Amino acid sequence: MAGFPPGKRLVKKSLNALGLELRRVRPASDSGSRSFSNFDEDPIIRDLLAKIQLRHRFAVDIGAGDGETMSNSFSLFNSGWEGIAAEWDAARFARLAYRYSSFANTRLIRARITPDNVLNLLASCEAPKEFGFLNLDIDSYDHYVLEKLLTAYRPSLICAEINEKIPPPVRFTVKWSPDHAWAQDHFFGQSLSILEDLGKRQGYALVGLEYNNAFLIPRELNPVPIMTAAEAYRKGYADRADRLQRLPWNKDMEPLLKMPSAEAVEFIREKFKAYAGRYVLE
Repeated sequence: MAGFPPGKRLVKKSLNALGLELRRVRPASDSGSRSFSNFDEDPIIRDLLAKIQLRHRFAVDIGAGDGETMSNSFSLFNSGWEGIAAEWDAARFARLAYRYSSFANTRLIRARITPDNVLNLLASCEAPKEFGFLNLDIDSYDHYVLEKLLTAYRPSLICAEINEKIPPPVRFTVKWSPDHAWAQDHFFGQSLSILEDLGKRQGYALVGLEYNNAFLIPRELNPVPIMTAAEAYRKGYADRADRLQRLPWNKDMEPLLKMPSAEAVEFIREKFKAYAGRYVLE
């Protein structure tokens, strides 16, 4: 507990007993060039945002976790961006609330974000229609939350988690269901190909993948080369020699990388047989 005065040490000890943490929020001068994200996405995000003509320095993080650990938005909020951080898990939200207590311009929401409530929640927090950055990571029906969000908002940069185990051209997503909860297994999220399709329908360009985070930019703002899902997947995941060091739980899904798409669909269907009827797979 070094670094905290005696009074705060007692508070920290009490919070730890409840499974919570007491940690300082680092000032912007300390974190401006640090990476808080899981796979070093921070510099990618900073580089892309620097190239885009942003309309608003406003970020929305859906599935914000504790606000700092593996966060793709902490650096932005810590540097003065306005925005929204939403998290459903009670323990993570408690940590988020403490860590962001000094961020006066960040609205915190404890809610399960769904396709049915996402527009009302953003509107209630006065999110600009063309806000600067969206991070989406809810380990479930992400596809349908994003689809609904893009009917009313046009973020300048999207960082969306994908299910990196499922290679192009296979299209997969968990269906929206109000009782869905991630079981900490392979059944979550959306594949890169189905995300690419959604982006195309909404006028977004896929510009990269970093392991399990895809980046999309509105075509009218995009300053960098557009990538196909197959190209982005190869460069951002399949050709990464360290992918199983970083994501060791993917080992049993590795055969998918060498299968033709029809065989891959059958392989996935067998893996997800316990979830029949609860996903799209093509």
